[in-house]
Amino acid sequence: MIIEYHEAPDVKKLVDNIAENLNFFHVVPQFVYCVRSKGSKSRRVLARIHGLGRIWQEALRQPPSYIIEVISENYDKLSQADKEKTIIHELLHVPKGFTGGFRPHKGYIDQKTIETYYRKLQDLKKKNMQTRLNNIVFPDSESSV
Repeated sequence: MIIEYHEAPDVKKLVDNIAENLNFFHVVPQFVYCVRSKGSKSRRVLARIHGLGRIWQEALRQPPSYIIEVISENYDKLSQADKEKTIIHELLHVPKGFTGGFRPHKGYIDQKTIETYYRKLQDLKKKNMQTRLNNIVFPDSESSV
């Protein structure tokens, strides 16, 4: 079976949200593309990140760019928490210089690091929800009487 690739706006929204909330300032959102692949035989891979290497950048006169590919057969059935952890993992591969290259797992990416960022993301979500709740204006029952 041939692998098919489709744009993944839901993944792009998640990538942008995570990069913004976790202050991954080195990630340039307009040069991070997201696709969903279908037809992969892979059983263990949830997602991959692809970079536009320097030689391609020079030859095509393009800026550094990345593609996050989620493997539909594996990624789509994950819980929201596991999807967020997967995207955090992939974004951790992007080096601080946003050069088109990659950070290796060793020394940069491990389960502890991913969990730390995930907890920070959850804490921010809770704070944002509390702020929204605090800013809701309820009609003053006494002034309408």
